[in-house]
Amino acid sequence: MTTPPPSVARPENVTPGLLGIDHVGIAVADLDAAIAFYADAFGMRCVHQETNEEQGVREAMLAVGDGTGPRLQLLAPARPDSAIAKFLDRSGPGLQQLAYTVADVEAAADALRARGMRLLYDTPRRGTAGSRINFVHPKDAGGVLVELVEPVSLPDESS
Repeated sequence: MTTPPPSVARPENVTPGLLGIDHVGIAVADLDAAIAFYADAFGMRCVHQETNEEQGVREAMLAVGDGTGPRLQLLAPARPDSAIAKFLDRSGPGLQQLAYTVADVEAAADALRARGMRLLYDTPRRGTAGSRINFVHPKDAGGVLVELVEPVSLPDESS
């Protein structure tokens, strides 16, 4: 059982502004095989694919149900030194992150820093489909890698 995170200071006037769950990230070794598995086993459909060179990943966003809710993100290493490759080496395939939608990733990061939490990046980086992202260190979030996502619209069709 994971130990809950330590209490953090909660400035009254500063909140991270979470709007909802954006996606759940799953680390996989073979992106194409994983897309096929989730389509065949669960009826999910791929609505977006890309390679993010900066993060060193090939990724796909899968729609669940009617497609209006959170997505399932499949993440496969694009190079052996990527964070996803290291995660797979250490933990094997499986749940890698929980991502929340925010209106302003910098404001959310500042609010979390004000609560004593560490973020992985000093400034936001490029995420899926041009979104702006940052991550809360898992040691400050109960062992969970938390992603903050300031999204842009995803296309309804695979690209």
